[in-house]
Amino acid sequence: MASPMSAASFLDVLKGEGLDLVEVGDWRHHNRNPQGAWGPVNGVMIHHTATSGAAATVDVCRKGNAGLPGPLCHGVITKDGRVHLVGYGRANHAGLGDDEVLRAVIAEKALPHDNEAVVDGNPRFYGFECENLGDGEDPWPKAQLEAIERAAAAICRHHGWSERSVIGHLEWQPGKIDPRGFTMAAMRTRIKERLK
Repeated sequence: MASPMSAASFLDVLKGEGLDLVEVGDWRHHNRNPQGAWGPVNGVMIHHTATSGAAATVDVCRKGNAGLPGPLCHGVITKDGRVHLVGYGRANHAGLGDDEVLRAVIAEKALPHDNEAVVDGNPRFYGFECENLGDGEDPWPKAQLEAIERAAAAICRHHGWSERSVIGHLEWQPGKIDPRGFTMAAMRTRIKERLK
């Protein structure tokens, strides 16, 4: 359990991992903090967007929609491997999830199967939306997968977390399938190697 880093530290931590960053608008102050707490933070959550096209994807993740106001994450990782910073603070990305999964993330233990939606994950996780249709056929370019690995590792390194603090949306909330097209087990292995 940790306090969220400042927006300036977040930027520095991601830059320090060698990521190509794009700052979108006043991302440092774009958040859902008036709706509830931001923190303590316990991990990093990875999503796919079910969208196509970098510009449109970044726009929807920043603004959200009528049913779910933005930001929908902290960073959008596009297919070219760039990380677009769209918000910082509480974001509408995790929603309600399994309290047993949260306890496992905090303890950095093996994840149980998610079967409940009882704990608000929005204040608990840093979130990255990744441009992909999520149909299992849309490719995940090498640059994009490396950016996911680097972004998650950067945050884990800062907080002293292991790769076990990185989960997919599908591991948090029943019925979710994202990210689809690679496994979180494989991604955690990559993050573990980077953290060595």
